[in-house]
Amino acid sequence: MLILGIDTAAAPCCAAVYDTDKQQTLGSFVINNKLTHSVTLMPVVSDLLRNSGITTEDIDLFAVANGPGSFTGLRIGISAVKGMAFAASKPCAAVSTLEAMAYNVAVCDGIVCAAIDARCNQVYTATFLNDNGTVTRLTEEECLKADELAARLSEYDGDIILVGDGAQLVKKAADEQGINTRLAPDPLRFQTGYGVCLAAMNAEQITPEQLMPMYLKLPQAQRELMAKNADAYKEERKD
Repeated sequence: MLILGIDTAAAPCCAAVYDTDKQQTLGSFVINNKLTHSVTLMPVVSDLLRNSGITTEDIDLFAVANGPGSFTGLRIGISAVKGMAFAASKPCAAVSTLEAMAYNVAVCDGIVCAAIDARCNQVYTATFLNDNGTVTRLTEEECLKADELAARLSEYDGDIILVGDGAQLVKKAADEQGINTRLAPDPLRFQTGYGVCLAAMNAEQITPEQLMPMYLKLPQAQRELMAKNADAYKEERKD
């Protein structure tokens, strides 16, 4: 089975093709040039498929990181996968961005804490146990302050591997609390299409219509609208 894995949840634009029968990556692209994913994603996928010697018709499963992450980035990646899967009449898989990053370091046994920068010293996070190539979820996705997450990590014994673009925030907080953590090597620390492909092997296969983003916080525009409406309501009450 050939899996196309895409991750646009954060700044890097990532895509990979993985052959499950051969347990081999046919190709993997990571672009982090600060251009929007709407500009980079489809050229990346096109180049990836061409250089791998395949087309979308050869893909058996279209997988995408569906969150948490950037609201705009998630929508771009999910929309692209929906379109490709629908056109090829193939199934999709929705993969947690955090879980996919844990698969990047599946060869490293121990506790893996995945953290995505959610701004204001907060991170989207989940914790996993890697054991002989098997990734087991220990916690669900949450949005926590970095120091709160660091305190929770003190419950685990041994080395804790940090992945994600929020990893340095967590490490700084952990160091201040005397908690032993280490950053994953740079090439393995951030999102990859490879991690999405591996996580998709254990994910439920769904139709393109069922593919939806997973948000831990409301989009900024919606939060601002709610705050505006709340302020207007307070003013109305004063009158």
